[in-house]
Amino acid sequence: MPEGSIRPPRAERRLRDPARTRGAILSTAAAEFARHGFGGGRVDRIARRARANKRMIYHYFGNKDGLYLAVLERVYAAKRTAERALEVDHRDPEAAIRALVDFNFAYCQDHPEFQALLNDENLQRARHLSRSRLVKDLYSPVVETLRTVLREGVRRGMFRNDVDPVHLYITIVGLPYFYVGNNATLSTIFDRSLAAAAEIARYRAHAGDVMLGFLRAPARAGRSQV
Repeated sequence: MPEGSIRPPRAERRLRDPARTRGAILSTAAAEFARHGFGGGRVDRIARRARANKRMIYHYFGNKDGLYLAVLERVYAAKRTAERALEVDHRDPEAAIRALVDFNFAYCQDHPEFQALLNDENLQRARHLSRSRLVKDLYSPVVETLRTVLREGVRRGMFRNDVDPVHLYITIVGLPYFYVGNNATLSTIFDRSLAAAAEIARYRAHAGDVMLGFLRAPARAGRSQV
């Protein structure tokens, strides 16, 4: 800054950097909605903690519903970006399935806000998500990627040929989602510390075995009858 110049106030600096302001609002809103849900989340708190003002929020997102939808789109996009980096369609088919299982376990553990936001949106019957074309577009490629993995597994004689890639993906993400999301109640019911690192590692390996066992099941059954 030139000598003698006056640094503009923080609020003015933010106005000059809309991408940064929007990002700060979204990050703060994600934490707010993950903790309090859509119904309990407050725009006033988000504005204060993001060091923005309500006018900025309404300017960027329209209203609270628009802000909540933008948060959902952002967290889904972040997960898909990380998932795409695995490049599972360039791996051995069995290694690809293991990689997806391991990734989803790690993501559930490392991003509890993602699971909290999904839980809240499910309670609302996907009221906001149903308006998003972006999220649907994000998940079309993952279906095609899994279809490629399955075809290669069938071509190599490793996988059965009747697997729906949508069902497969739901199961891959569902196993860690349930285990991590219900860990406290499951640990209490079974009187076992299922949140311990060793327990998680064992269940993650188990989940991978379950998925691969399902994919190979008919071939194994056929051999056992001979």
